[in-house]
Amino acid sequence: MHPTTDVRSRILLAARSEFATYGLAGARIDRIAKAASASKERLYAHFADKAALFQAVLDANAAEFHAAVALDPADVAAFVGAVFDHAHEHPDILRMLTWARLEGIDYDLPGGAEPDAKLAAVRRAQDLGHIDASWTPEELLPILFGIAQAWVQAPLVAHRNAARTPLSAHRASAVEAARRVLARSA
Repeated sequence: MHPTTDVRSRILLAARSEFATYGLAGARIDRIAKAASASKERLYAHFADKAALFQAVLDANAAEFHAAVALDPADVAAFVGAVFDHAHEHPDILRMLTWARLEGIDYDLPGGAEPDAKLAAVRRAQDLGHIDASWTPEELLPILFGIAQAWVQAPLVAHRNAARTPLSAHRASAVEAARRVLARSA
């Protein structure tokens, strides 16, 4: 690995943790540089400012998520299970996305990938008759994300009440809720 790439990678990794914990406003460049074993000067050689570094981490998180979680038109409810799994396996990414929403910051996907691919998969599932076609894909996709992330976004009382329930049961309930939402109207 090229030393410059190694430093950049260390900075991005340290920044992911810092931003997930403190958000853009609360993150400190000196803590990121120290965690990355890099000087602040090296950090600024790679990223113009803290906002640019936040954006780079956010874009990398989005790319990682979209590469890891596919939406198969033949089993849209499985997408909810995959999003559930990803949210629980990578809570730092979900926290980063939450901070970005709070700050009103959008993310970009590399290589021209777009959420439109997931919307197209929903349309295809509707065309094939696998799911209810009365929803617009633009309405349905955020609902599916909401169902998938319900357990990680729930108020604390829900976490306390659900603490004795295995994670697999929460996942199963999210997938079943999605199946019911997706069911074709009679």
